[in-house]
Amino acid sequence: MFRSSSRRAVLLAIPAVLATTAVAAGLFSRDLPSDLDLVLKKPTSAGLYIAAIAPDRQPVTVGRMNAWTVTLTDANGTPVNRAAIAIDGGMPQHGHGLPTAPAVTKSLGRGRFLIEGMKFNMPGWWEIDLAIDGPAGADTVTFNVVL
Repeated sequence: MFRSSSRRAVLLAIPAVLATTAVAAGLFSRDLPSDLDLVLKKPTSAGLYIAAIAPDRQPVTVGRMNAWTVTLTDANGTPVNRAAIAIDGGMPQHGHGLPTAPAVTKSLGRGRFLIEGMKFNMPGWWEIDLAIDGPAGADTVTFNVVL
């Protein structure tokens, strides 16, 4: 009896698993938004700063650690040399964050900051979110990257 009940439970669960997998596959394979902004230099949300990001090595490689440089100026274009920058992000279509905890490891001068520990574990659309706390106040910016 136990054996028959277990087999029945497994057989009944198969359609649910298949349906869940199909829904997940549909979410993951959605097309990119047609208006996806892929610029890597832009004003922050409140316009306090202008931020730019650039990978230190091209092409950006999936599955390995990458370093990026953030260049930060005030709204007038003057380099911001002292700022706390927190990095976050993830894959909007997959609903998960970055697989690592990237961080600013040094100030390079002239408003440039080195981010190390950035890893992308699969190709697709990634968001890179920066939270900036500098002389003009706190502000945020999000960059979209497609690998």
